[in-house]
Amino acid sequence: MSKPSRHSPDLDLIATARTALATEAQGLNRLLAALDGPLGDSLARAAALIAAAAGRVVVSGMGKSGHIGRKIAATLASTGTPALFVHPAEASHGDLGMITTQDVLLLLSNSGESAELRDLLAYSRRFRVPLIAMTARPASTLAREGDVVLLLPQAEEACPIGLAPTTSTLMQLALGDALAIMLLKQRGFTAEDFSAFHPGGKLGAQLKLVHEVMLTGDALPLVPETMVMSEALVVMTAKSLGCVGVTDPQGRLIGIITDGDLRRHMTGHLLGQTARMVMTPNPRTLPRDDLAIEALDTLNRAKITAAFIVDEGGRPSGLIHIHDLLRLGVS
Repeated sequence: MSKPSRHSPDLDLIATARTALATEAQGLNRLLAALDGPLGDSLARAAALIAAAAGRVVVSGMGKSGHIGRKIAATLASTGTPALFVHPAEASHGDLGMITTQDVLLLLSNSGESAELRDLLAYSRRFRVPLIAMTARPASTLAREGDVVLLLPQAEEACPIGLAPTTSTLMQLALGDALAIMLLKQRGFTAEDFSAFHPGGKLGAQLKLVHEVMLTGDALPLVPETMVMSEALVVMTAKSLGCVGVTDPQGRLIGIITDGDLRRHMTGHLLGQTARMVMTPNPRTLPRDDLAIEALDTLNRAKITAAFIVDEGGRPSGLIHIHDLLRLGVS
């Protein structure tokens, strides 16, 4: 395929895309700069208000703001802050009953005058439900009614005719993400907590813990240190893991024999040697509460294919093999 000429329509479209991205980037830069002023104080107050609430964050918005609101609610919920999205039109037809006095309302409207939000505003004032308003208009109805106002800085829309919400919704999304991450850090939310909310797909596989995916029991390739290699090789072959762990009389893991160890000891006397004579001592082990993705990274960096997990007494309780991790989708 030939390259487009200097003045081809393709290049004109790419230039338009660059302009759009540059415009949105300017909006994000303004948002970042605004955190050094009143917006930063308001964001901290919003996080404190949500953290102190006994209920959930109820997010709502109309149109594009509504789409952003759904994402913010999902991000909050998946990072340890109970949240849900309520459509403003549905709220006026019964869904207001989903909102309690223990909740916090987060309403999004760039103009602050979305007619569909009026019933939510009235409900929050009537029942004293704390209200966080995210808007770009300080004199708007939403801003006047908000207990905390997250005032977005003025920024040019990426839309060349200035009508389609683009930069404004990106700033809403970014500020919502920032709020969620603040709450995540404040709550001490961990990767293990995140795992509990994301059990499915590739992300779920990566966030499983080592003890959830390790081989255990009879699947473990283990031999005593005194076993001769002619017998140890039978165990190693039967388990089909390319290694065998070596234990002392107390059952503690003291070494490992891999295919590499066999090659290094490949002499006529190999089969008559004991496992202790052939093993690599003090093998690398993995913590049982590491994430599966961390275990894979450890195996890759050490350039090994398997590692044992040992209990507090040093006895092997499991084994992680790189092929099992890859089959689970941990990559």
